[in-house]
Amino acid sequence: MKVLANDGISKAGENALKEAGIEILDNRVAQDHVINFINDNNVDVLLVRSVTKVRQELIDACPGLKIIGRGGIGMDNIDVEYAKSKGIKVINTPTASSKSVAELVFGHFISLARFLHESNRLMPLEGDTHFSAMKKSFSNAYELSGKTLGVIGFGSIGQEVLKIGIALGMKVTVLTRSPKTEVLTLNFFNGQSVNFEITSTNDMDAFLKDADFISINTPKTNEYIIDTPQFEKMKDGVYIVNTARGGVINEVTLIDFIESGKVAGAALDVFENEPSPELPLLMNPALSLSPHVGGNTVDAQEKIGIELAEQIIKLQKETIR
Repeated sequence: MKVLANDGISKAGENALKEAGIEILDNRVAQDHVINFINDNNVDVLLVRSVTKVRQELIDACPGLKIIGRGGIGMDNIDVEYAKSKGIKVINTPTASSKSVAELVFGHFISLARFLHESNRLMPLEGDTHFSAMKKSFSNAYELSGKTLGVIGFGSIGQEVLKIGIALGMKVTVLTRSPKTEVLTLNFFNGQSVNFEITSTNDMDAFLKDADFISINTPKTNEYIIDTPQFEKMKDGVYIVNTARGGVINEVTLIDFIESGKVAGAALDVFENEPSPELPLLMNPALSLSPHVGGNTVDAQEKIGIELAEQIIKLQKETIR
């Protein structure tokens, strides 16, 4: 079996595949040449992340493909159902990067609440001349403890965000299409654990009215989850972080509500016009920004590689039987 990890795979995942006798090709093939490379090299497994697109055209043109794997949770760059209809197995790693994304959410929340994103920009420029003025302007900061964390989405990432919020002493609320209950377990360094039973709500108005900090953790949507009507129902001075997908929040409207003071600050790890975010977003001092790096930690990549390898090895064994 030959594997093309076209968007990369961790060393641990690569080693696991090699130990199982599976050949892994370390090429990085441009999108326009992927079809020819797969066919010319008799590739059985195509592994991608967010760069390589696996659409119907590629699937039809590569009849030898047996497995398509996505390193991560989102599958919007793969025509999943079509691939399955052609007898191709489609795998992903829905929980491997959840902790990494959740930690980035709070990196942004704390950065916004303490003006770290702005002070990091200004200190190199004005720290020696306007130190006292900046100290005064950045003193109107907030603790997260005791505030209400609202999470949109109750999947593996949303649950990890909630766990961190609980650990910080925040009140938590969750918004989903239909109410559901999950038990979240917080595990501590000394072996102790605490369970929290959390029930989500589908009452968006009440959710938006209560939340001081809002984290969006949903799959890709066809329309905005957060637009003018939703902004208008939020608390004054709310903080928002989007690590989900570009297009779940109206970025133009977000800027309007930041300028009006309704939104105290927001963070974007994903963008509607990715990989070329709009300049007004990049230049706005009330925004904390990162270049779609939610799951990009060494830890997450190790987990993703190992999980993909384990699934491929299992499918290979099932095929041999």
